[in-house]
Amino acid sequence: MMKKALLHVCCAHCTAYTVEHWRQQGYDVSTFWYNPNIHPHSEHQNRLESMERLAEKMNLPLIIAEGYDMPEYFRRVAGKEEQRCQICFELRLGKTAETARENGFDAFTTTLLISPHQQHEILLKTGKKISGDQKIEFLYADLRKRYSDSRHITKPMDLYRQQYCGCVYSEWERYAERDTTG
Repeated sequence: MMKKALLHVCCAHCTAYTVEHWRQQGYDVSTFWYNPNIHPHSEHQNRLESMERLAEKMNLPLIIAEGYDMPEYFRRVAGKEEQRCQICFELRLGKTAETARENGFDAFTTTLLISPHQQHEILLKTGKKISGDQKIEFLYADLRKRYSDSRHITKPMDLYRQQYCGCVYSEWERYAERDTTG
């Protein structure tokens, strides 16, 4: 019997190759949308709509967490901006593992593992900790070298493509780097 994996997804572009990778490893993959870190709300919705379109094109089950848990994200990171990525990973991977365990999946993972912009050491450490706490396997693979493959898969689909990680801090950093007047 094929093992079932729940893949946390943050955007369509990072999802395409990641799904193919885990399918090639013998997993029946379903996806999970939970991203209270993505701001503003319009950005969250653009990414979600793009993910829904990709899921339809790839015949991919998509579970969408209820609501937009933005207040919980800000409660956790307020005053701890330097650790915001770790806190964000804990929040999103924790919810993914919990959903996976409650719905009979064998393992969980995330599309964050394909992004060259993410901190893999923290992702791996966080995934392993949550795996132990939730008693469900965390699947890790360093897929960063396949990032452009994922983009090539989705480019002909004309899906929305974001310009920053998702949180307001990453958006601010993106524009602050361009602002050389200060």
